Amino acid sequence: MKIFNLSTLSIATVLIFIGCSTSNRIVTSKSETIVIDRKVDSLLQLMTLDEKIGQLNQYNGFWEITGPAPKDGQAAKKYEDLKKGLVGSMLNVKGVKDVRALQKIAVEQTRLHIPLLFGFDVIHGYKTISPIPLAEAASWDLEAIKNSASIAAEEASAVGINWTFAPMVDVSRDARWGRVMEGAGEDSYLGSKIAVARIQGFQGENFNSNKKILACAKHFAGYAFAESGKEYSTVDVSEETLQNVIFPPFKASVDAGVRTFMNSFNELNGIPATGSSYLQRKILKGDWQFKGIVVSDWGSMKEMVNHGYAKDEKNAAEIAMNAGSDMDMESYVYLDHLAALVKEGKVKEALIDDAVKRILKVKFELGLFENPYKYCDEKHEKETVGKEEFHQGVLDMAKKSIVLLKNDNSLLPLKKSGQKIALIGALANDKTSPLGSWRIGADDNTAVSVLEGLQKYPQNQLTYTKGADVNIGRTEFMFETKINTTDKSGFEQAIAAAKLADVVVMVLGEHGLQTGEGRSRTNLDLPGVQQELLEAVFKVNKNIVLVLNNGRPLAIPWADENIPAIVEAWHLGTQSGNAIAQVLYGDYNPSGKLPMTFPRNVGQVPIYYNYKNTGRPTMNEPESVFWSHYGDQKNTPLYPFGYGLSYSKFDYSNLQLSKKSFSKEDQIQVSVMVKNSGKVTGKEVVQMYIRDLVGSITRPVKELKGFEMIELQPGESKKVSFTIDKKTIEFFTANQKWEAEAGDFKVFIGTNSAQTIEADFQYSN
Repeated sequence: MKIFNLSTLSIATVLIFIGCSTSNRIVTSKSETIVIDRKVDSLLQLMTLDEKIGQLNQYNGFWEITGPAPKDGQAAKKYEDLKKGLVGSMLNVKGVKDVRALQKIAVEQTRLHIPLLFGFDVIHGYKTISPIPLAEAASWDLEAIKNSASIAAEEASAVGINWTFAPMVDVSRDARWGRVMEGAGEDSYLGSKIAVARIQGFQGENFNSNKKILACAKHFAGYAFAESGKEYSTVDVSEETLQNVIFPPFKASVDAGVRTFMNSFNELNGIPATGSSYLQRKILKGDWQFKGIVVSDWGSMKEMVNHGYAKDEKNAAEIAMNAGSDMDMESYVYLDHLAALVKEGKVKEALIDDAVKRILKVKFELGLFENPYKYCDEKHEKETVGKEEFHQGVLDMAKKSIVLLKNDNSLLPLKKSGQKIALIGALANDKTSPLGSWRIGADDNTAVSVLEGLQKYPQNQLTYTKGADVNIGRTEFMFETKINTTDKSGFEQAIAAAKLADVVVMVLGEHGLQTGEGRSRTNLDLPGVQQELLEAVFKVNKNIVLVLNNGRPLAIPWADENIPAIVEAWHLGTQSGNAIAQVLYGDYNPSGKLPMTFPRNVGQVPIYYNYKNTGRPTMNEPESVFWSHYGDQKNTPLYPFGYGLSYSKFDYSNLQLSKKSFSKEDQIQVSVMVKNSGKVTGKEVVQMYIRDLVGSITRPVKELKGFEMIELQPGESKKVSFTIDKKTIEFFTANQKWEAEAGDFKVFIGTNSAQTIEADFQYSN
C-alpha cells in the first residue's frame, strides 16, 4: 500500500479508501499504525489550510440543535463554520438526536466529510453518578475504580459522547483548592495507579464496541499547586517537585495509552501551560513520545493575554501552536489567526499538519470514519441510560469509598431493632448534594438520601429533623451555593429529637456544589452554623454518629475530641444513602483509607505525609524552640494519609526481609503477618512505604511504594509480601534522570502512613 498521488486520484476514491474498515482499537502494533498513518496522510493531502485549522477548533454547543438553524450572532457563525468543515470537535452536546444532527452536518454537508469528536465532562458518571473521584480513591480498590469508569463510559457513549475530559490526575496537597474532589489525592504512586485504572475503564482494550470512549489526562501540569489553594492562581514549584511529585501520574497515563491530554490553566516557570513548549513539546511529545491529542482547557489560549504572556489573541495562537497545543477549546484563536500566521512565517504549516494528524488518527481509532454514527443508536440509548446494573455498580463503589474515622466504644454498627434514632441535618434529606460537583449530565433530586437509606431498616424508630440549612439557595454563577450563617431556627426541634433518642446520626458537611472548580475555601470547618448545631446536640446526647458529606479534607478537631463515631462519607453519588445506611448498620464493613491528609486546622495546609526533613526536623520532645514546628498547634495531622478503621481489628507483626541488601539485577521480598483479631470479617489495605536515607537530592521521610487489599475472617492471619527492586527506589536525581542510587533505606509496612513497623536494607549499583 502506498500514499496516493492526488494528481491522478479523485477525492471520492481517497475518501472510500480512508473509510475502509480499520480495527477500532487503541493502536499498539506497528502494522496497524502504518495503515492508519497512511490513511491520515492521504486525507491530509486533500485538505486546504483552512480545513486543517478547522480540525483544531472545538466549539461548545451553540443552539437548539433539532430546531431552526441560527440566523445571527455567534451561533450563526459557528453553524456556518460547521458546514464549511471548520470544526473538529464539539463539547457539551448530549443525546443521540442532537449528536446525530451535528454529525450529519459534518459528514454529509462538508467537502471532506470528516466526522466530529463529541466531548463532555464525564467526571464520575454521566446520569448514574459514582462517588466523586477523591472518594473513589479512598477505596484503594483499583478494580472497583476501573469498573466505575467503565460504567460512566458505557452510559455516556449511549447518549453520543465519545470523549471524556477525565481523569484529572493532578496530585493535590492543599484541601483549600476546590478541585481536590476531582482527583486521587496527595500521593503520586496511588494517583498513578488510579489514573491507569480510570483510563482503562474509560477506554478499555479497544474501541471495537460503542461502549468505550476517549479518556483525557488533565491538567498538564502543576494545576493543583496553585498558591494559597486559590483556583487558577500562580504555580511556582521546583524541577524536583515537578519530576518526582507532579509528573508521575501523567507519565503513567501515557504508558497506559491515554489518547488525549488537557493543558492546565496555570503558569509554570513563568509561562502559561498552554504556551509551554517545555511541557508539551519537550516532555510530553518528546521525552514521553505521546502520540495523541493535546487540547487546551476552556479559553486557556486567549487567557494567555490576561497572564501578560501574549500581546493579543493572534499572538496567543502563535504561542500555543508553536508550543504544541493541538486543539483550541473555545478560544477561537486558531480559527481566527492561524492561517495569517502561516502566511507571515510565524507558524510552520508542518506544526499544524502534525496537530491535524493526531486528531484524525484518534478519529480513525474510534472507528468514526467507518461509521460516523457509531455512537448514535437511540434504541441503545433508551436501553442503557440508568439501567439497574449501573446502579448496583455505583452502590458497590460508594460502599467501598466510605472511611471510618472514629468508633469509640463500638457505637457502630447500629443495632437493627429496638432503638430510637434521631437523624439530624439538612444534608440527610438532600437528594441533590450527594451527587457532588462535576455531574453535569445528571438530574437534580435523583440521589438516594441518607433518610431514604435508613428508612429501609424499619425495626428502629427513626425521627428526622433538619436542624439547620447548610445553604440558602444558589448564585447565578455555575450554581454556587450561598451558605446559611445566621438561621438557627431549627435547633430547638433538633435538640428535642436528640433528647429522646438512643443514638443520634448527624449528617453534616459541605453541599456538593461547595466543592469543585472555582470553589476554593479559606476555612476547612463545617460551613455555616453546623458546628454550633453539632455542639448543641452534643450537650443533650453524646451518643452521636457524625456522617460527613464533603469533597475535600475538613478540619474537625472538636468533633474528633468529642464525638464517639465519625464516618467520612464524601459525596457518594446516586446510591449515596443506601451505601451509608448499609455501612452504619454493619451490612457492609468499611474498608476505605484516606487518600489525603486531614489537618487539625487550615493553618497546617498544605499538609501531606511524604514531607521532607529540614535541618532542624520535627522532634518528639524538643529541647528548645528552634526546631520545625508551630507554636500553637501540633505538627501531626488529625488523620494521616492512608488512615481508616474497620469494624474488624487488624494486627501487624513479624516483618521480614528475604535479605538485607540487593543490587540492580536483584530484588528483596519483604513480608508481614496480618491478623484479624476482631469479631467480623473485614478488608484491610496493607501499605508499604520506603525511605531513602541519603540522596543526591533530599528525599521524603517516606513514600508509598506498594499496597494490597486483603480480606480476613475473624481470627484469620495472612502473610502479605511485597517485592522491592531497582525500579521501586528510582527517582529523578541530581543527574536529571530517573535512576536508583546506592545507599541505605528503610521499609515501613502498616495500616496507614503513621502506624507502621519497619526494617532496614541496602542497595548497591
